[in-house]
Amino acid sequence: MFTDEIQTPAETTADAVRAQYEATLADVIETVGSDAVAAHADIDADTVAALAAGDSPTLTVTEAADILAASDDYPPADTLQAELQDHVMLQMSSAVLDVDALARGLDGDHDAKPLQQKLEGRQPMTLAEYARIHRYVAAQNPY
Repeated sequence: MFTDEIQTPAETTADAVRAQYEATLADVIETVGSDAVAAHADIDADTVAALAAGDSPTLTVTEAADILAASDDYPPADTLQAELQDHVMLQMSSAVLDVDALARGLDGDHDAKPLQQKLEGRQPMTLAEYARIHRYVAAQNPY
């Protein structure tokens, strides 16, 4: 989910990318069950119910990975997060983007140092932030 290719990134909004993530999370919740997901992911039951209902609650990437990991169809949450971090770094390298350029490309909403900490997993990153980053890096990547 986190590393899926965005087919037309220049024409796709970060909100659309986030909606795709949330739809995948909702599918996991439907398959596994709200109570099981909430217990496995240690996430508030109201947040899980909101996702299942199609709402967009604030979630961190860690929480989203925990939700996915509740399903046998996905690897453990720490593996998902490592894949996400590797994917972003590789895509940034292909696009010849450093953290400063990425921060500027995100309309100045982020400072480079905290952004780098989020990319490295040392600070929490929301799913919405990751959707913006994933879409922007994909749009800058010629490969």
